[in-house]
Amino acid sequence: MVNVNLQASGVSNPVTAVLLNFRGYDTLLEMGVLLLALTGVWSLAGKTPRQAGPPDPVLELLARILVPLMILVAGYLFWIGGQAPGGAFQAGSVLGAAGVLILLTGWQAGPVADGPGLRTVLVAGLIVFILAGLATMGSGRRFLEYPPTAAGMIILVIGAVATLSIGLTLAALFLGGRPGPPPEEQ
Repeated sequence: MVNVNLQASGVSNPVTAVLLNFRGYDTLLEMGVLLLALTGVWSLAGKTPRQAGPPDPVLELLARILVPLMILVAGYLFWIGGQAPGGAFQAGSVLGAAGVLILLTGWQAGPVADGPGLRTVLVAGLIVFILAGLATMGSGRRFLEYPPTAAGMIILVIGAVATLSIGLTLAALFLGGRPGPPPEEQ
C-alpha cells in the first residue's frame, strides 16, 4: 500500500511517508504527548536551580568537541529522512542529547532559558503541525491530507520545526523542572 502511494507522499522514504503523511495523526499526537509530559514535569517539579561553579574540564572539552558534531549529525538525520531512515524524531533525539551534554557542563543560558522564547520553540512543532493540517482543510482536503504537489515542502517545514521542538523538549525533560535563575539571583 505504501509503495503504491509513495509518489504522492512528497518523500521517497516509505517510513517518512507513513510517519508524516499517511499516519500524520500518530506523529502529531506523539508530539503532543512529549509536550504534555514536559508540562507535567514542570508543574510537579517547579524551578530547577542552575549549577554553580566551574564545570569539569574533561566534560567541558568533550562538550566543545561533541556538541557541534551532534548538531551536524542531527542536521544529516533530518535531511536524509526524506530518502532513507532518519527524520525529525531521530534528529530531535540527537539534538536533545546535545542539550543534555550542554546542561551537564553547567552552561548558563541566561534569562532566555526561562522566557517566552523557550516556550515558543517548545510548542512550535505541534503548532506548525496543526496549522499545516488546518491549511489542508482550508484547501478542501481532509486534516493532514497534503496536496501531492506541495507535500514534500510541507513535510520539510513540519520536520524542521518539529526537530527543534523535540530536541529542546527532551533536553528540558532531562533538566527535570523549569529552568531556574542563575546562582547569583537565588
